[in-house]
Amino acid sequence: MTRANSSVALSPVWLVLGGIASVQLGASIAKSLFDEVSPTTIVWLRLVTSALVLLAVARPVLRGKTRQDWLVVLGYGASLGCMNWAIYQSFQRIPLGLAVTIEFVGPLTLAVLGSRRLRDLAWVGLAGLGVLLLGFERTDLDLVGVAYAVLAGAAWAAYILLSAATGARWRGLDGLAVASVVATLLLSPVALGRYGDQLADLHVIVIGALVGLLSSVVPYTCELIALRSIKPSTFSILMSLEPAAAALAAIVVLGELLAPVQWLAMACVVVASVGATRSGRTLAEPAPD
Repeated sequence: MTRANSSVALSPVWLVLGGIASVQLGASIAKSLFDEVSPTTIVWLRLVTSALVLLAVARPVLRGKTRQDWLVVLGYGASLGCMNWAIYQSFQRIPLGLAVTIEFVGPLTLAVLGSRRLRDLAWVGLAGLGVLLLGFERTDLDLVGVAYAVLAGAAWAAYILLSAATGARWRGLDGLAVASVVATLLLSPVALGRYGDQLADLHVIVIGALVGLLSSVVPYTCELIALRSIKPSTFSILMSLEPAAAALAAIVVLGELLAPVQWLAMACVVVASVGATRSGRTLAEPAPD
């Protein structure tokens, strides 16, 4: 392989896109099991898998941490757990692409609220138009599923804010590893109590672990490597493709088709996300490095 070909293969842009594809493939595989098991069970298995891998890789140092350090990482873990649990509940009720589109309004709103430019309000307006358009095609639009997606978006915004605070107080992947354990523990009473019988199926455990690798471990790795040589603004623009990637993954894996109005709604949110990012604000934060 020539140096040029090697450079293309290791391009940070392709790593980010690969991470996005991995996340949405994992989500599609998870949704394919929802007729058999609860989304809570799959989310818990995903969190367990990522926590174990991150603990093995990071080996976090817990000594010498202040009360504030622990409060920040506990909040980070709670937002991580809520974000994952809520979006999987949404996946069960509405199409994957629509759930991610609605969820993305959370970090988009956060980005624009942090801006001092009045023109950036136009991006919120465009995203709002996209969400309103979803109301014109109500065939698959379950209001409870929409509410869960909104909750996931709010948790994502909290995750972004706490990500910076955690990264400042915990080295490397230590904060994310601890937060993953916190998220797992918070969900454990429900997963092991109400849905504990579902964990007796080896098939479910294997698929749950696969989802954890695809939706957490692989994208975290891709993002960490890519962010060593890619601008945060470029990273955020690429992350704006998440809704479209979710819709495409759902078509391929689940045969889940969207109506033209729903594609238009998604396009509004994607364009708004790119526009807000180009204005100089970050829409999504990667795992703390």
